[in-house]
Amino acid sequence: MRLLIITLRIFAASALAGPAAAQNYPWCAHYDKDGGSMVCGFTSFEQCLADVRGIGGFCEQNNTYVPHTGPRPAPAQR
Repeated sequence: MRLLIITLRIFAASALAGPAAAQNYPWCAHYDKDGGSMVCGFTSFEQCLADVRGIGGFCEQNNTYVPHTGPRPAPAQR
């Protein structure tokens, strides 16, 4: 009975969590290790290079990146 209650609670919590949002960053790191895995979670080319440096791999632009189109904050006045 406890297992059933725990299972129902887990199911209810996962149903209420909502859909996961995909990462939307402009740079991807391709790693030579781990079977050629790829992570597209970098905001700059330099940040991506710092991650792959020393472990092998390369960086390239994310071809599925879509910039945020919301309102931009007003520039700060000097």
